[in-house]
Amino acid sequence: MWFKQLSFYRIEGDAIADAQTLAEALAKRPFHPCGGLDWSSVGWISPAPGTGEFIFSARDAWLVALKREEKVLPGAVVRDFVDARVTEIEDKELRKVGRKEKQALKEQVTDDLLPRAFTKTGRTTAYFDNARGWLMVDTGTASRAETLISEIREGIAGFPARLPKTELSPSTAMTSWLADGVVGNGFELDSECELKAPGDNGAVVRVTRMDLTSDEIRQHIANGKQVTRLGLTWNEKISFVLTDSLQLKRIQFLDVLQEEASQAGDDMAALFEATFILMSAELGELVDALVEQLGGLAPT
Repeated sequence: MWFKQLSFYRIEGDAIADAQTLAEALAKRPFHPCGGLDWSSVGWISPAPGTGEFIFSARDAWLVALKREEKVLPGAVVRDFVDARVTEIEDKELRKVGRKEKQALKEQVTDDLLPRAFTKTGRTTAYFDNARGWLMVDTGTASRAETLISEIREGIAGFPARLPKTELSPSTAMTSWLADGVVGNGFELDSECELKAPGDNGAVVRVTRMDLTSDEIRQHIANGKQVTRLGLTWNEKISFVLTDSLQLKRIQFLDVLQEEASQAGDDMAALFEATFILMSAELGELVDALVEQLGGLAPT
């Protein structure tokens, strides 16, 4: 349940009237395993164990989960089978196999092997923070977040989610915070950062387990480096690494929140609901505080 990474999007307007509307849209595209000649498959699954529902709703938040399955067919395996076919043809027919024929053999071999290929699966979890107008996606990979939004739009045309743009760029703000040695608004510097010199081939300095207020760090900034990743702790509850693309990586919910959630009881359903309510509330407050610290949202 606890998110490990976060990409968040602004939801504009009232594209989704209620949870039932969203559930019906997701139900049109449930997950199905890959067919024989399919390379991949995506679809919606139940985000909560044992419910069978496409949405888990608690207070002002709706939790959803997108499952993906991909065939694993290494190129080396295909090449070995193609080489064996080529050798067999050349030995039997006493002729050389040309480039076009090899390409046709490769396609045929791929079609033959694909139904027997191993599969790997994964899921991307997200929730709608309706009170604040955010879509929170548990991923630090932009393509996975965009795939989830695209799948929502397959059921709800024109779903208005967009990446937020703040008045201050994350890199500019993080560099200023590090230069000053203080952040504010409940945020404190942690012990990790990454700095990069200007230019495509600029030097990169990565720092871990170090006092970020040291003169050594300030010297890097004085030399013109900009901060691209910065470790932060918010209200002594959540630690994370903020990136220059406004993503949160390596999120850790600290002991005070873990203990609060565990007091919901031993029942799995009650624990799941309590954890989701607590996590969604805290992440929502964190994102609002972070956007405020970055000067607020820029006009669209």
